[in-house]
Amino acid sequence: MDIEKIDDYRFRIARKNSPVMNTNVRIYSSDRLMQNLKRDRTMQQAVNASTLPGLCGDVLVMPDGHEGYGFPVGGVAAFDADEGIISPGAIGFDINCGIRVIRTNLEESDIRKNLNRLSDEIFTNVPSGLDSRLKAGFELSDLEKVAQEGAGYLVEKGFGTEADIEHMEERGCMQGADFSKVSQRAKSRGRNQLGTLGAGNHFLEIQKIDRTFDSKLAKAYGVYDGQIVVMVHTGSRGFGHQICSDYLRTLAEYQSRNKIEIVDPELSYAHVKSKEAEDYLKAMKCGVNFAFANREMITHIIRESFSKVFRKSADELGMSLLYDLSHNIAKLEEHKVDGKKRKVYVHRKGATRAFAKGREEVPSAYRQWGQPVLIPGSMGTASYILAGSQGAMEETFGSACHGAGRVMSRHQAIREITPEKTLNSMKGKNIALRVHDQRLVSEESEWVYKDIDEVIKVVEGAGISVPVSRNVPIAVIKG
Repeated sequence: MDIEKIDDYRFRIARKNSPVMNTNVRIYSSDRLMQNLKRDRTMQQAVNASTLPGLCGDVLVMPDGHEGYGFPVGGVAAFDADEGIISPGAIGFDINCGIRVIRTNLEESDIRKNLNRLSDEIFTNVPSGLDSRLKAGFELSDLEKVAQEGAGYLVEKGFGTEADIEHMEERGCMQGADFSKVSQRAKSRGRNQLGTLGAGNHFLEIQKIDRTFDSKLAKAYGVYDGQIVVMVHTGSRGFGHQICSDYLRTLAEYQSRNKIEIVDPELSYAHVKSKEAEDYLKAMKCGVNFAFANREMITHIIRESFSKVFRKSADELGMSLLYDLSHNIAKLEEHKVDGKKRKVYVHRKGATRAFAKGREEVPSAYRQWGQPVLIPGSMGTASYILAGSQGAMEETFGSACHGAGRVMSRHQAIREITPEKTLNSMKGKNIALRVHDQRLVSEESEWVYKDIDEVIKVVEGAGISVPVSRNVPIAVIKG
């Protein structure tokens, strides 16, 4: 495969390399990270995606990219709103897996002596693990409300604030969700999972802002050196996973029925105006709204836990939401393509929206600065807060990376990295760790992921986001 280096942060697989490619593949990477990208099927999956119909602009791979289901994690593709397609594989199983950051007015000296107690309190109150459930008395009717109204439904019931809604992508709810398009199996799986963290790479971290890079942006975002913040990473749990699984089968049948040939069956799709695509989008939005509500419920529990330990209200502790954003999602947006404004369905799979200042989709508090872009690292390493930039609007459909990106499968990690190595590393960094099964910490250890600092260097160097702060964990809570 001919991969052309454009500059220090951009590479390209040109359309001319293959008669079946409909567009170029553009990769954001450094020479160092490119070695990781070449080790698995990331590049081939991106080329496969470039064969899909209705594409606008290039298929993009972010510096945290790695092999996924059909479409690479860290991938972005936009399809014409009238002539394009919708592909669940280019969105992902964990619909609206996402990140939120909660600010506090605490510093490490305020929290260190209570850190173990606080970690225990949160670990006890936020259910985590593969089959975690929250006993909050939610009925199927509540699930329907959550799926169609998102985080706003929980705010109405007292599990959050109106200010939270103002600081969430889509204001915590994608319009047009239809609960009737969700299977009974998905409803059964989702009913008791609201307010749960889950397992895998999902986590909850208490972090200290190690340093800020841009004083004006940091002030606009309400962050400062030494500040304690909380980062939450989770999504739509079994509810969203089942929605994706259901519609992958539906779209495979659609392709068979319409005699549509495709280079990889994992990239099954339906034309955007088809009933199958419309039904999937309505169901996907239910998953999106569930995930927004899930993170909102977890935030409520975190606030209660802090309040109990410090004997102050969440308001007194300054526990306001900085921002909440999505990773795995398809959204109808307007972007410039070949110099002309077009409506496109942007598929972001393991990629983060990174809108620049001035876009009306950015909350009013940040509109003159750009959207907060929240990028987690691996367990025990730094995370970042960045700001979206005009470069992203011009090159990446307003998108950036979503994390560090795996370099090792879970099975390989378990074989090659002992739990003791990971636990000793965390202990050496004075990080409190709460995890249900210590045998599984190897799956998410720092050696399983790319160097987050190198990933951010590429994002900054390519001009698609601007670093605001670097955060280091002092407590990690996982399933």
